Amino acid sequence: MKTRSRHDVLKNKNVLALGWVSLLNDFASEMAYPIIPIFLTVTLGAPVAAIGLIEGTAEATASILKVFSGWLSDRLHNRKGFVASGYVLGSAAKVLLAFAASWTAVLGARFMDRFGKGIRTAARDALIADSTDAGARGAAFGLHRSMDTIGAIIGPLTALMLLALVHNHYSLIFLIASIPAFIGVCVLIVFVREPNHDVRQTPLPLSMSVSQFGVPFRQFLAVSMLFTLGNSSDAFLILRSQHLGYSTQTTVLLYVLFNSIYSLLSYPFGKLADRFGAKRVLTASLFLFSAVYAGFAAAQQKELMWVLFPAYGLFMAMNEGVGKAYIAEMVPSGQRGTAIGFFYTVTGFATFFSSLIAGLLWNYVGVPSPFYFGAALSAAAGIIFWILKK
Repeated sequence: MKTRSRHDVLKNKNVLALGWVSLLNDFASEMAYPIIPIFLTVTLGAPVAAIGLIEGTAEATASILKVFSGWLSDRLHNRKGFVASGYVLGSAAKVLLAFAASWTAVLGARFMDRFGKGIRTAARDALIADSTDAGARGAAFGLHRSMDTIGAIIGPLTALMLLALVHNHYSLIFLIASIPAFIGVCVLIVFVREPNHDVRQTPLPLSMSVSQFGVPFRQFLAVSMLFTLGNSSDAFLILRSQHLGYSTQTTVLLYVLFNSIYSLLSYPFGKLADRFGAKRVLTASLFLFSAVYAGFAAAQQKELMWVLFPAYGLFMAMNEGVGKAYIAEMVPSGQRGTAIGFFYTVTGFATFFSSLIAGLLWNYVGVPSPFYFGAALSAAAGIIFWILKK
């Protein structure tokens, strides 16, 4: 009975509880995230390059910490403590964001938020893998991403309603966003249980050297880094829709549409990866991303955003959860936190440079240039990953 419950992710208590925690946290985060670029540029008068710096610094901070927290969760055989601490910091950051009066203050709040993400993410993903049987991890991560993204749908819709009610009082929206985040922390503490760790069957990660993992993992890491150098913050997609003439409210609706597709398809694509192989799904996702970013670059009519945002959601459904399941299958259970942390750290460094480069390209070369840059790197990554399959 225990094995069956671990294999049936729809009855797996840890997977479901962590899904609810992520749903509530993303509900909170996505109330704030779509309007942060607008808050920075319109209310605080920050340049677009500052957005690239803020987002790049925030994501790099999270990624640097992920390898350390993942490694420690392996060494201490304790995932839940890291997950809980990270969500507490993320919740508190929403409160700080509400009182930000300059773009540097927003940088500080985003730093705290991503610091919390850095502490929790690798340990949380390893906890999901530990709580699930092999052959069902694609479905488990897909279900988690689906629930997570439901919060990302509700959040912007709530933000739209609040924008109308409080007349673009962004700080109040940020403060309200902290409420579901703290509720999520309570759900985590009460319902998530630390799974049993069989320390006899898997070696402890004595170091944080990537050499301890096999060639397939290192190859995937290199391909992911190349791709991520062109995958800048989603804030640039929001700014692109505004550049074409959409209002704040319509831009948020586009973001909701993107997350709806992402949420709807993550679980099916997770199950598809379990059946046909994660590598095939991941390779296809890289070529899809290249086409989508080329579309964002070439778009002359704003109506195209209603095609490109859903297509971007399709890419996310094919890539995010499937990538984590792919890593979980490549490494021993006692090293999952470290391996996932390595993945996040390496791609996080690339994310810092991608967002910084995108901001500079936008300001000094032209609005389409960061999207052409991302399309080219994703196509290159897809070709390399496809060749590695042979």
